Amino acid sequence: MTAPRILVLAKRTSFRKLVEEDGDPRIKSLLSKGDITVRRMRRSHDDHESTVRELRAALAEVGAEAVFQEGPRSQIVGQFDLIVTVGGDGTLLSASHQCGATLPLLGVNSAPEHSVGFFCAAKKGSILSTLRAALDGSLRRTVLSRMRVRLNERVIHARVLNEALFCHASPAATSKYILRVWDADGKMLEEEEHRSSGLWIGPAAGSTAAQRSAGGRILPLSSRRVQYVVREPYTPYGVPLKLVVGLAPDGGRIELRNRMREAKIFLDGHHNVVDTSIGDIITMDRSDESLTVLGLSRSPRKGA
Repeated sequence: MTAPRILVLAKRTSFRKLVEEDGDPRIKSLLSKGDITVRRMRRSHDDHESTVRELRAALAEVGAEAVFQEGPRSQIVGQFDLIVTVGGDGTLLSASHQCGATLPLLGVNSAPEHSVGFFCAAKKGSILSTLRAALDGSLRRTVLSRMRVRLNERVIHARVLNEALFCHASPAATSKYILRVWDADGKMLEEEEHRSSGLWIGPAAGSTAAQRSAGGRILPLSSRRVQYVVREPYTPYGVPLKLVVGLAPDGGRIELRNRMREAKIFLDGHHNVVDTSIGDIITMDRSDESLTVLGLSRSPRKGA
């Protein structure tokens, strides 16, 4: 049998970047004093390094041809049967932007005491058994919808897994925009002018994260719909907004008409940022590019 080709994308820990590589004097000083703000940094790093060693041993045990790369955003070159991320949800999220619908992704939570790891099927102490299940096909496969984002009809991202944040360029400024919801047939269903702190828009996979924290609904992972959640809606005259939390119909889209000269769209975190200005039209709908994640067994609570 041909050995499976596996690409491992491992995060660089904060300790590695700030202390070992950059030699940051302030961080070193805080660590030496046992300051509460950095107390977890070394323990999390040690856990991560131990997990990487365990993964290397597991890959050797199953006879895999493994390629290790540091940094989840490092470019994927070549053909692989499986991608394994080592870190937490952020590591898997970053790697997912390079994965099409057919390339399965397996997350390993390298520091479970310090990381939620919702998307991660394996963790320290259980890597070998999980890896074997992934390779023999017995590990559950979950196909997740992703979101496509357009700016003035130009696709700026087609693989958003968690959410997009649309807001003023300054977090202290009011976000002004017009929100529209369209159905699959191109009919506008709702429209409302807003002033707020911005809004989150995302697919079901991200509904347990920022969307939920802002008051959104937790959606089933099988949902194909896109949700919007307005952050801190401004109602100066006491009349509540109608469109604060809602869903686009399956096949429909959410549209934002920007009323700000300086605004930004953050896509799956703070690394992917796009500038937008007054008059721009931002549309979000379900992408044609889904994502296959292995071992994602925990189901969100009730949704629609």
